[in-house]
Amino acid sequence: MSTIAEDLYVWLPPKRGWGLANCGLLTSSRTAAWIDTPYDPTLAGEFLAESRKRLAAGVSVDRVIVTHANGDHLWGAGVLPDAEVIATKEALEHIHYEPTPQQQHALVKGADPASPLGWYLGEHFGQFDWSSTEPVHPTLMFQGELELRVGDHPVHVIGLPPAHTDGDLIVHLPRQRAVFSGDIIFASTEEFPGDHPVHWAGPLQNVIDACGRVLDTGAEIVIPGHGPVLDRAGVRRHIAHLEYVQERAHALHAAGIPALDAARRVIAEGRHPELGLPERLVVTIGSEYRHLDGSEQPAILDVMSQVATVARELEPARIPGRRSADGRPVLPA
Repeated sequence: MSTIAEDLYVWLPPKRGWGLANCGLLTSSRTAAWIDTPYDPTLAGEFLAESRKRLAAGVSVDRVIVTHANGDHLWGAGVLPDAEVIATKEALEHIHYEPTPQQQHALVKGADPASPLGWYLGEHFGQFDWSSTEPVHPTLMFQGELELRVGDHPVHVIGLPPAHTDGDLIVHLPRQRAVFSGDIIFASTEEFPGDHPVHWAGPLQNVIDACGRVLDTGAEIVIPGHGPVLDRAGVRRHIAHLEYVQERAHALHAAGIPALDAARRVIAEGRHPELGLPERLVVTIGSEYRHLDGSEQPAILDVMSQVATVARELEPARIPGRRSADGRPVLPA
């Protein structure tokens, strides 16, 4: 865990990949808050242990602000059973869309590893353990904006239109000149390459506008949902990437190319070879097509089956279970 501003700490997972989210701790002499949580009880316990090292005597973490309802930002709140869990009212829609923790555990452990979906779930989610994780229910839900304080530190919580998910929010800490963006931003830098963004709700214009809201706060430090901490220039680079994906999705849709094939074409263009998990473009471009078509959101397992199919096409010779130091799959020599 690293100090990034006055009484503000960030917990950055040591590798990239699905489910490895950034989390924040804001402390004071009287109270403390988490901004997002790790994915499973093991990781959440590690974050809690590191948090306690930085708390004043007698202080506990009594609030959890959840930037959105994906499990990798929410489910770890179970290690703080007495904490107030804050989310937007709209986030309930995404909670209902995802499997519960125990359903997801059964799915990952019980899927056929010979199938594309079973192989993919095992490779990317098999490291997590939700066998005893109960669903987390927000205890304070709001719409619009919410003003809080952690000790003397003001906390401005800003709800957003549907973007990464239904019910996203950003957390602005004006005293620290910092913003937690959640998965509005998947960060990457030359020194620390990240993964392709994945967006379940959209449209991409809402994601781009949300990045603009991050810049509008005037913050100098931006903690993304995944990847390295960014400055303002890094956010602008991310906006440019989103605009590229948006332009290609619209052009391919206008040409009559189906969404799955459009994702394959954008992947093949290789615009950002440094980014991992290019198969996630299946989700993002599929979401954009739904807004262009006016079609309904498909079941999450149908989407992930398409993601897995494209991932297997991209890495047909991948050796199951072998990973490099940064967590990426290892291919045969």
